[in-house]
Amino acid sequence: MEKLIISGFGGQGVLSLGQIIAYAAMGEGLEVTWLPSYGPEMRGGTANCSVVIDKTTVASPVIAVPDTLIAMNKPSLTKFESKVRSGGKILINSSLISEKPSRSDIEAYCIPANDIAHSAGNDKAASLVMMGAYLALSGFLSYDAAKAAISKYFSAKPAFIASNLAAFEAGYNLFSDK
Repeated sequence: MEKLIISGFGGQGVLSLGQIIAYAAMGEGLEVTWLPSYGPEMRGGTANCSVVIDKTTVASPVIAVPDTLIAMNKPSLTKFESKVRSGGKILINSSLISEKPSRSDIEAYCIPANDIAHSAGNDKAASLVMMGAYLALSGFLSYDAAKAAISKYFSAKPAFIASNLAAFEAGYNLFSDK
């Protein structure tokens, strides 16, 4: 079982990232829940989602102790860092967060997601950079299932598929030999 919280400002693709990860898991025949949470502000307000993936039926989408946190901004790191299980992972968007986690019992990865997304040709794809890094670090879902889920998710906007895949691959390549 994998319990993941993705958090950031509205407009950073936080909820979309959770959906794409859920679709990739479903594409591999896994059971999944996706639970969004956001304030009334939408863009610019805080947003987060919980994704639970398992081989068997997921009993609840609520996560008290995540295995992994993807923090896209500082308020998200502040809010969720203490909840990550000992030995878990925190992926930090170091383009926007200069602080390091205060805990020594977790694995922390600083990823300049906004900078990498810009280099990949899509400033709005920082969340997909984080997805690539997450998949390479966790090994929980396959590279091909993730690419298929991204392509399907953005099928209504085909002009963005190539740059979104490039951002995903750039994040993946940070921690993979592929």
